Amino acid sequence: MPNPVINFAESGAERVDSRLADLPDRVVEGDPQHSNQQHFESTDGALIAGTWTSTPGRWHAFTDRDEFCVILAGHCRLIADDGTAKTFMAGDAFMIPNGFRGYWDVIETTTKHYVIRSYTPTED
Repeated sequence: MPNPVINFAESGAERVDSRLADLPDRVVEGDPQHSNQQHFESTDGALIAGTWTSTPGRWHAFTDRDEFCVILAGHCRLIADDGTAKTFMAGDAFMIPNGFRGYWDVIETTTKHYVIRSYTPTED
């Protein structure tokens, strides 16, 4: 039987709340609080999709992944290590490619839908 289509509004995914300060090497500014509902995970765990909310703050972006986002509410920026910044608000959609190095900067509480494909870092 094929997998059913997942409607995020009806998935019944459990909400998981976290405080990014629990990962102190990531936080640059503020005390961002996160709420996440993961609606989908592939059998190999490399692809996930869900809905995420963060309160204001700035932190190092996670790496070794591709992430597609659609902002549902709020105001945030992605700031690359070279200082270039892109601002996003409700209705914006964007892709963060594997290899991005920089920061998430949540200016006002932001909610997004996301799809993430993770990569295992290669060892040289």
